[in-house]
Amino acid sequence: MRGIPEIEETAPKGASREKTIVRTSIIGIIANVFLAAFKAVIGLMTNSIAIVLDAVNNISDAGSSLITIVGTKLAGKEPDKKHPFGYGRIEYLSAMIISVIVLYAGITSFVESVKQIIDPQTPNYNTVSLVIVAVAVLVKILLGRYVKGVGVRVNSDSLVNSGEDARLDSIISASTLVAAGIFLIWHVSLEAWLGAVISLVIIRSGIEMLKETISHILGEKNDPELARSIKQTVVGFPDVQGAYDLVLNNYGPDAWNGSIHVEVPDTYSADQLDQLIRKIQVEVYRKHQVILTAIGVYSINTKDEEVIETRQKVSDIVFAHPHVRQMHGFYLNKAEKTLRFDLVISFDAKDRREVYREVVAEVQKAFPDHQLQVAVDTDFAEE
Repeated sequence: MRGIPEIEETAPKGASREKTIVRTSIIGIIANVFLAAFKAVIGLMTNSIAIVLDAVNNISDAGSSLITIVGTKLAGKEPDKKHPFGYGRIEYLSAMIISVIVLYAGITSFVESVKQIIDPQTPNYNTVSLVIVAVAVLVKILLGRYVKGVGVRVNSDSLVNSGEDARLDSIISASTLVAAGIFLIWHVSLEAWLGAVISLVIIRSGIEMLKETISHILGEKNDPELARSIKQTVVGFPDVQGAYDLVLNNYGPDAWNGSIHVEVPDTYSADQLDQLIRKIQVEVYRKHQVILTAIGVYSINTKDEEVIETRQKVSDIVFAHPHVRQMHGFYLNKAEKTLRFDLVISFDAKDRREVYREVVAEVQKAFPDHQLQVAVDTDFAEE
């Protein structure tokens, strides 16, 4: 199915992606360790619970970056007998762990903030400490934008989550500056209240990141744009009249296997089909890095005008129903008087089975002397 040239062609890309993720994570670890050290000293000197908690949060961020490195390394392992599709989904697990860390950091921060609200302590800010915290805010903003940008570019949920976490941390640090300013001007300590509000924001973000990662693990619908581009590539081959039933299975970021059905004339020989299928597999892999493990075939009547006319009549009946998205795999066996085709019914239909029954009943009414073989398919890229 896949030749050595294609495998060798993608190896540098995978290696480059792994190096990029590891390098970015190492930068995150170094930055967060230095920030944590400075903030811990300042927090203890100024008796500021908000700054101390911020330092602890930086340590958790460094841990998140370490988890990203470990997850990326494990995900890059070669397939084996136990996991023939590779270990790419480990990246989703590492992203989930980071989401849990963010959620835990938000909850603990909220608890400590509430304790400070109940039993407040007077902070002792100075100019040097506030300047360092301001610099830390700027560093976190730049670090967050950089890490998230790289994560989007290389399709790494772990980096995206780490970058988003860094952005939230910059908000926490900025809130301590606001609280310090209010205290220095009006002698009112609000850092515990601000900490509680920001903690709730972090908790919400942690839940959203966790939900998104779990959704990836459970399996989501096909990427509509990727599905469209693959179908366009397939129907670009001569004599391919249509491409249907595309199913894509994700085994990690940028690791896709799939299957598809194609419509070809019923005059094709087995030898022609074999050559066509192999060419489609190679071209789809070259253009989209998707391995088509199976390509099914629907044959189209091309030699009988009566059959072509019948197909058009059935098509008119079928597409009179607004929730029918596709009809394919049509074949009329005149000798046995059987009509065969597949229907794709939208998920927007209130009752897909009822739509199916109505369509079949109307086609049967139009062709009472024919036996119908109608299957329901799903468009896994439906928007």
